[in-house]
Amino acid sequence: MKDLSKLAYDLRKDTVDIIVAGKGGHIGGDMSVMEILVSLYKKIMNVSPENFTDENRDRFIMSKGHSMEAYYAVLANAGFIQLEDVLANFNKVGSNYIGHPNNKVKGIEMNTGSLGHGLPVSVGMALAGKMNQKSYRVYTVMGDGELAEGSVWEGAMAAAQYKLDNLCATVDRNRLQISGNTEEVMGHDDLSERFRSFGWHVIDVSDGNCISQLVEAYELAKTVKGKPAVVIANTIKGKGSKVMENKANWHHKVPTSEEYEQIIKDFAQRKEDF
Repeated sequence: MKDLSKLAYDLRKDTVDIIVAGKGGHIGGDMSVMEILVSLYKKIMNVSPENFTDENRDRFIMSKGHSMEAYYAVLANAGFIQLEDVLANFNKVGSNYIGHPNNKVKGIEMNTGSLGHGLPVSVGMALAGKMNQKSYRVYTVMGDGELAEGSVWEGAMAAAQYKLDNLCATVDRNRLQISGNTEEVMGHDDLSERFRSFGWHVIDVSDGNCISQLVEAYELAKTVKGKPAVVIANTIKGKGSKVMENKANWHHKVPTSEEYEQIIKDFAQRKEDF
């Protein structure tokens, strides 16, 4: 777990380098979601470049599609793509390496970016798996700001109705979105109780940037029967550097050279703490 925690900071650096190279990116959410992606790709999901055409591979949908730069860094580390290709082509005209998931890139199941689509599509994938008697599981990651979309809750109702225990959603609960604090923009009150009322098994993770807590939660989700599971990961937007943490104006931003230098120093220090 310590090695994976350190890896998360190496991939944070890769993520920031991608944003700097492409002159744009949703850096705050990239930082909050990193340990979630590392946990899923390195410990939990049965998916790899070698089995990506296997009908029984696990499916992953990045519903909060604007956190694409972190997703590129993780996909590169997992061997689906080359980091050098992303750095050279991100945000370039005609490139497949754009600011939201694009299924022309190996390892990406579907295009996302219009918020609220990931969970309903994941419900369809999970239902298809049940109908076709496949063994795969479906994972999706949503932002807490995204939960204001009504299609999320339509999907949540359907998942419970069809008892999709092969579906596991994650909420990146960083409490910030582009226009400010989520509870001021569109409050969720007790988000755990809200999902429970929709018939889901809820797993709360107090530190959603802790690999060991996340892995424990995802392993528990695999044991849930008769209902879908949701991991509510309490994260920090901009996690990893005092320059960015808990600052709404870092939702989408390119660091200056001075900010970049401090961010990289902070990453190195956090990595040494493990």
